[in-house]
Amino acid sequence: MHFSDPKSNVLQLGLREGMKVGDLGAGSGHYALVAAAVVGEAGRVYAVDIQEDILKRVADSASEQGLRNIETVWGNFEKLGGTTLRDHSLDAVILSNTLFQLEHKEGAIAEIRRVLKPGGRLLVVDWAGAYGGMGPAPHHVVSEHVAEELFITGGFHKVKDFRAGPHHYSIVFTAP
Repeated sequence: MHFSDPKSNVLQLGLREGMKVGDLGAGSGHYALVAAAVVGEAGRVYAVDIQEDILKRVADSASEQGLRNIETVWGNFEKLGGTTLRDHSLDAVILSNTLFQLEHKEGAIAEIRRVLKPGGRLLVVDWAGAYGGMGPAPHHVVSEHVAEELFITGGFHKVKDFRAGPHHYSIVFTAP
């Protein structure tokens, strides 16, 4: 069930053929699959998650769709070095429906900074509220304002924000 449209949200990132993208907390892999189609054969998408069974499903979906440019990475991006990706190796990072689940938000922000190239883009998509239990528990919701503050404090620059469907907000940042 989708409440936000991965394709239109990913288009806001300005991805191009040949780019390298990280989908951190890849979950269902919808964003990774859309990004992989956009960056094409010359590009690469790293779907990072801490749950191996989830990564297997992403890999299976990629092969069903004939996408050979998705690499699954088992790792905890809430700590520095947790993705095992090289420093400043990514053009863009996607963080979709993940921020509210993170216990160590500052660690995740530091890892995103580490893997993004200077000026690289970050797309944050998250729940705008609990919506009577449809979204996360009310005390887990990270408001758009708080998300913005977290990343700006972490050194990122806000580019724009937009509604990502009826229940989600999106913010695009650039890395320092």
